[in-house]
Amino acid sequence: MDTPSCGRVFADTNYIQQCQQRLNQAAPALSSLAHVLALAGNEVRLQMLFLLADEQLCVCDLADVLQMTISAVSQHLRKLKDGGVVTARKAGQTVFYTLSAEHLPVLQPLLARLTTQPEPAL
Repeated sequence: MDTPSCGRVFADTNYIQQCQQRLNQAAPALSSLAHVLALAGNEVRLQMLFLLADEQLCVCDLADVLQMTISAVSQHLRKLKDGGVVTARKAGQTVFYTLSAEHLPVLQPLLARLTTQPEPAL
């Protein structure tokens, strides 16, 4: 396997420092985004986020749509809720879930692309 090489003769230390500063300034946001994307990296949770991007759903609705048990759906929702990606609202004895307003600006454009992009050919 070929090892990547670099043909750079002199390092631009100012540019490297600028990049490091940009990373340091963005560190909290990058960490938060990495956490959200890690939670969304599971296909079932991604499906849930896709559905919750447009409407509020209860556990039973999600279980029916995803053809899963309520227990399995609840476990995924717990991870998403603990991660701050979804919020819960109780109406009587029913709990409705929706995407967290904090993460909407990041998730909505990504999820919207799922319905606007043609599926890649295999």
